[in-house]
Amino acid sequence: MADKDGAERPARRRFAPQHGAPTGEVVYAALDLGTNNCRLLLAEPTQRAFRVLDSYSRIIRLGEGLSASGVLSEAAMDRALEALRACAMIVAPHQQLKLRAIATQACRIAANGPAFLARVKRETGLSLEIVTPAEEARLSVLGCAALMDPSADVALVIDIGGGSTELSWVDPRSAHAKPKVLAWTSLPVGVVTLAEQFPEPDAPDPAWYAAMCAAAADHVRAFAGADPFKNAFHIGRAHVVGTSGAVSSLAGVHLDLPKYQRSKVDGLWMQMHDVRKVAGELRALPKSGRAAHPCIGPDRADLVVPGSAILEAVSRLWPVERVRVADRGLREGVLIELMAPVRGGAT
Repeated sequence: MADKDGAERPARRRFAPQHGAPTGEVVYAALDLGTNNCRLLLAEPTQRAFRVLDSYSRIIRLGEGLSASGVLSEAAMDRALEALRACAMIVAPHQQLKLRAIATQACRIAANGPAFLARVKRETGLSLEIVTPAEEARLSVLGCAALMDPSADVALVIDIGGGSTELSWVDPRSAHAKPKVLAWTSLPVGVVTLAEQFPEPDAPDPAWYAAMCAAAADHVRAFAGADPFKNAFHIGRAHVVGTSGAVSSLAGVHLDLPKYQRSKVDGLWMQMHDVRKVAGELRALPKSGRAAHPCIGPDRADLVVPGSAILEAVSRLWPVERVRVADRGLREGVLIELMAPVRGGAT
């Protein structure tokens, strides 16, 4: 369902054909315009959660070249607009629609980000808000809360994006209600920015991967706000929740799936040594070999290794034995919050 940067999925999945036409029911929608992907999720509330009605995802690489130029390129904006027009067509039939549409790192840092979103409004009718890193992290935590182990002392939610990575240290015992964030930070590094900073060599090179890990680790190390919780990681009382396409791709490869299956990946517990083993296998492959894997594909073949480097950098400084794979995150958090008034509660 949700992926931030990784595994191959169909561009659109309609979960309930009867919802292809407008109905009298309220439909809730979350649209996430990221640095690498444009993703839409439509759902209706159930007694305890929600049921997905429609899903759309397309790689747009909106942040391509942004770190060097400081602006969104014309080609990248055109790709994003094409995807957003498709999203507008999907939501258009639903007259009773509650939609929250957000834009993240690429539009946050691009000098022409606001102007681009004004163009999106004119050409598609979609109003997107640029959210802060804090809001992005909060929504991702909310979307992943159900996957946290309440017997642990701390859960570290790692949200690896195209242009940034959000780290949130959460009290997992609070996850059944309003997740209590103990500390958080946003790192100015993601799979797209790291891939552009460290172009992949023609042949596998350990030094290339080590350089990416070191660069990511510098950002992680600079944040000291979560230091009071380090002991829980060193005594085995913490775990990671990875809400990232890089992590879900690693899980799909680990399971040797003939095609990506969210039902098998979302919620999977992986041992950290297995995560490192799969990551090592993937970086030993040429880009063409990763592109041929059904859980990665050609559009993401150059991003999964930078994603695993970010995960590796975090796990070296915040050691855990277990990683829970989350094929969910920000969009699910948006939907949970939109539906909270229906359930008579607040998030």
